[in-house]
Amino acid sequence: MTVNNNAMPRGTAPQTIGFLLLDDFTLISLASAIDPLRMANQLSGQELYRWYTLSLDGAVVQASDGLTVTPDASTSVPLSLDMIVVCGGVAPTRTVKPQHATWLRHQARHVSRFGAVCTGAWALARAGLLEGYEVSTHWECQAALQEDFPGISLTSKLFSIDRERFTASGGTAPLDMMLTLIARDHGRELAAGISDMFIYDRVRSEQDQQRVPLKHVLGTTQPRLQEIVTLMEANLEEPIDLDELASYVNLSRRQLERLFQRNLKCSPSRYYMRLRLNRARQLLKQTSMSIIDIAAACGFVSTPHFSKCYREFFGFPPREERLGWSAFTPAMTAAAVPEPVPAPLHSKNLEPISQAMAALEHARGEPTYGTCRIIPA
Repeated sequence: MTVNNNAMPRGTAPQTIGFLLLDDFTLISLASAIDPLRMANQLSGQELYRWYTLSLDGAVVQASDGLTVTPDASTSVPLSLDMIVVCGGVAPTRTVKPQHATWLRHQARHVSRFGAVCTGAWALARAGLLEGYEVSTHWECQAALQEDFPGISLTSKLFSIDRERFTASGGTAPLDMMLTLIARDHGRELAAGISDMFIYDRVRSEQDQQRVPLKHVLGTTQPRLQEIVTLMEANLEEPIDLDELASYVNLSRRQLERLFQRNLKCSPSRYYMRLRLNRARQLLKQTSMSIIDIAAACGFVSTPHFSKCYREFFGFPPREERLGWSAFTPAMTAAAVPEPVPAPLHSKNLEPISQAMAALEHARGEPTYGTCRIIPA
């Protein structure tokens, strides 16, 4: 595979990323963020990315599942970083300490790019680095984050890339975010090769939303509304008339409209349309069903009407959604033998040795080593 775009020429310094680990961070989010960088190096046969794990004191940090990670360094070690990613997890209000915010603010004098995975956005918000930015975080702490930091623009997207801020909601969402950033840095073909290696056949975009449980949004105060939404979700192929929905829960049509506007900030018809279109998007991305069949399965009387609604809601037609990343996933082919990668050297300035070069050296025996050649335009 050949990637020919404005890529980093061979010999250019790799991008260096520091992963700041909070106590009880989620291990799956950290792995989802780092492993795409490792695979980018392996497939290209060069050190495109370098990374360090960090903690305040350099001591072992325990993840939420009880496993421990020994950081590469403490935050007191001077490192030349291009980007910092905060890895959060359980109880961010407890695990984010004043020292984290102080260090992040100090780093902002030299580093412009900041990211967060899972609940790591709390630390960036405490440091004042998310004011005026769109932010993604795990749905479980969205309400509390918005309450404490009203100056940020919170979204339910799986991940957000807003100028120099990169935030992912958690779980495997950091994988999608990193693949998107790698595609921007070095081309979609390299990102597609990484997703192939991870057997990750549906790379989610910035427009994909977290599935936030309605009971979390509403609490237990609106049982009628939850019942109506459950009926909507169970009847996407043959939508129920709104008057009929209202009668199911002994409401008038006007009362139903007010209930949705007050709690979900939209009309019931708009909410119903959103459910049907999100279902259509899943079918477009995850199945080989024809667009005509998907339109019918989601309650649209005609394909043109479906396409019009889809374009108005997502900003592009179903046909473009169907193409998605598949247009950029050619079969990987063997490339010319890459230049030798030098063995990692010990730092002369007590700077920790990144694991990136060790992993790259170890990967030399892999059949995929160097199968993606990055050629500057």
